[in-house]
Amino acid sequence: MASSTNGSANSHSRTRLQRLRCSVQNYDWGRVGYESAVARLCCKNSGVEIDENKCYAELWMGTHASGPSFVVGENGEESLRSWIENNPGVLGDKVFNKWNTNLPFLFKVLSIAKALSIQAHPDKKLAELLHRTQPDMYKDDNHKPEMVLAITDFEALCGFTDLEELQDVLRDFREVSEVVGTAYTDQVLNCTEKDEVNKKASLQALFTKLMSTSKEVISDVLAKLINRLNLESKARELTSKEALVLRLQKQYPDDIGIIAALLFNYIKLKPGEALYLGANEPHAYIFGECIECMATSDNVVRAGLTPKKRDTEILCSMLTYKQGSPEILPGVNINSSIKRYTPPLDEFEIDHCVLKDENSVVFPAVPSPSIFLVTAGNGTMKSEAEEIVSEGDVLFAPANARICVSAASELHLYRAGVNSRFFGLD
Repeated sequence: MASSTNGSANSHSRTRLQRLRCSVQNYDWGRVGYESAVARLCCKNSGVEIDENKCYAELWMGTHASGPSFVVGENGEESLRSWIENNPGVLGDKVFNKWNTNLPFLFKVLSIAKALSIQAHPDKKLAELLHRTQPDMYKDDNHKPEMVLAITDFEALCGFTDLEELQDVLRDFREVSEVVGTAYTDQVLNCTEKDEVNKKASLQALFTKLMSTSKEVISDVLAKLINRLNLESKARELTSKEALVLRLQKQYPDDIGIIAALLFNYIKLKPGEALYLGANEPHAYIFGECIECMATSDNVVRAGLTPKKRDTEILCSMLTYKQGSPEILPGVNINSSIKRYTPPLDEFEIDHCVLKDENSVVFPAVPSPSIFLVTAGNGTMKSEAEEIVSEGDVLFAPANARICVSAASELHLYRAGVNSRFFGLD
């Protein structure tokens, strides 16, 4: 039982809120300076001065070694991972029994100025293999399903389009045939919706051939495509995917990912809409700011739109090649102030809470640990003791803690925790 694994854990630390200082990632696709919500939150959270020339891409909240959070106490700081190991009761019995002292979710904020890589995250079995054979590249043996919740208008590529749209793309963009050859495109064009085996096989063959094409061929074909679109833009309004091609060419000149993007669903989320991404599904975030939560892992297999190392062969072999539009999750109202987003797996869920001035709401005691992030406004959060909170504050709440939140001015906060379904609470 988690409550008895460490006798040194005191009951006070098991029930009170703990303030966290969190880590930031300065990847080159992040928004610059004060334009980045990550920068503004990091400044408030950690007192770090914002560099107007630096990219601020991700704020990490959790225990992952690549971006750890720290419990801020009266006697200094301790990593959240170490603090949980010393106080395992804060996880609750059921979480401890499944994941030991490992916090099963990683919570993030992303501020995106230009496209992230075309990528996929391995399932548990493949993650274990990649970690065992390439530990320097794949540092975790865990899977990484994830969910994004839009804070602003948010753009992403996610999964392959349905067969009808894919066939339209191949007809409209003859450049794809020029890259892979008509034998590959004809296979897809001759498929029917009911022919599941050939539909998947022909898509996998086309995509693998495309992603394996030489840089010289891609550069030549892209030059023709860009020239054609620039000319056509003078006579008509470009489609959203045509316009995206021109944007991506400016960000990643002559990259294979620009042509690959044509095969994916181009999704535009409104604030408050969410998207779940399972293992082995291709995706690339394009623009906007979001909350993100995932199983604790940083395993990424890349194959386009990136200067980083690519594992094209692994990516092409691992994908499910499912086709069709992904489900957009609107969230479910728990009460008048809280909306919940629940993916189809155990490790996490996200709550979004908006409290008007002088209003209060209670997060009932649940058997999961939680991390709370305040993104706007100010007020108080109370478990055993009352904490004054404002933008940038991040707090860890132990399992079975009842949290009362009150707003002094309109308060926006997000909560990540283990999925309620894991406890039979949905």
